[in-house]
Amino acid sequence: MKLRRDAKVDLLRAVPLFAECTTKELGQIATIADELYLPEGTTLIEQGKKGREFFVLIDGTVDITRDGREVANMGGGSFFGEIALLTEAPRTATVTATTPTRVLVITGQAFQRLLTETTTIQPKVLAALAERAAATPS
Repeated sequence: MKLRRDAKVDLLRAVPLFAECTTKELGQIATIADELYLPEGTTLIEQGKKGREFFVLIDGTVDITRDGREVANMGGGSFFGEIALLTEAPRTATVTATTPTRVLVITGQAFQRLLTETTTIQPKVLAALAERAAATPS
């Protein structure tokens, strides 16, 4: 069953990157979020590759591995790859679906276009990234 726009907004509202966005702004972000169904074993992100998209996990589970070692498991409501929305830095981990998975995907290109068209979103996202960077130990 495909997610309604308001269900996408609710998922996006839980993402710290979008925490300061209004419901209207989240609705605009939801319009560029594609819903995908992925089979078990699908690699969503590969460590070392250039990042081009951000994922919100709707259903299913994924394993996060770094340098071949499992470092975490995530389930519905989790998100990963958000730095790819603003930079094409290499991925720092591999993310693999361990069950059939349903995700929302936002590409960096679509997000950059949205930031240009909706200028009120950009300062909120940049503030959230700065806060996250400040909280990350060096």
